[in-house]
Amino acid sequence: MWLTCLWIFSCCYINAQQPERISDWSLLKDGDLLFEVTPIDNAITDVTQGFDGLKIDHVAIYCCKQVIEAIKEKGVVISDLNKFISRNTQMNGRIMVLVGRVTSNYHLRKTVKRAKSYLGLPYDSLFLSDNQAIYCSELVQKSYVDNKNRPIFFPIPMSFHDASGKVTTYWKNFYRQFDMEVPEGEPGSNPGELSRRENVKIVYRFF
Repeated sequence: MWLTCLWIFSCCYINAQQPERISDWSLLKDGDLLFEVTPIDNAITDVTQGFDGLKIDHVAIYCCKQVIEAIKEKGVVISDLNKFISRNTQMNGRIMVLVGRVTSNYHLRKTVKRAKSYLGLPYDSLFLSDNQAIYCSELVQKSYVDNKNRPIFFPIPMSFHDASGKVTTYWKNFYRQFDMEVPEGEPGSNPGELSRRENVKIVYRFF
């Protein structure tokens, strides 16, 4: 009987954690995080893990029917929500986005102001924390603060290794182009790990 109760509790807990599948973007709230899910592996998803094992390689900030994000082509920009949706519509017409709601007591106005202060900076393809460029999850990590301007997302050791613990050939070759060592273990962030933070609840899935 004890095992039966435990099984029932476990099933209920798992079901309670599953985000609701929706198609109504008006349910978004300012400050929500939008996580892009890719259907195929890439250099980022090969070395990071997203919510529920999904392949997450980008994150953006939703506010006022717009999206603040750092993208490779343009750096830190404000994107129209419809364009963001269109960009994330796959060949079969499915949207591939998770919505994460930040559960920590953060200050929305200060967070948005900080995010907008990075507008115009180039995209940081080297994923470094001490240069005048910024990547997607770094924008989130540096923007979200409480009412005393204290960050609510702290850096983690950067991961460029696969499941075996070895840095992948892709990243070795990539940084070799810049005469650099792979910054394995240096402070940073990644979108997949952000989606698994204790203070981020995945509330919706658009796919």
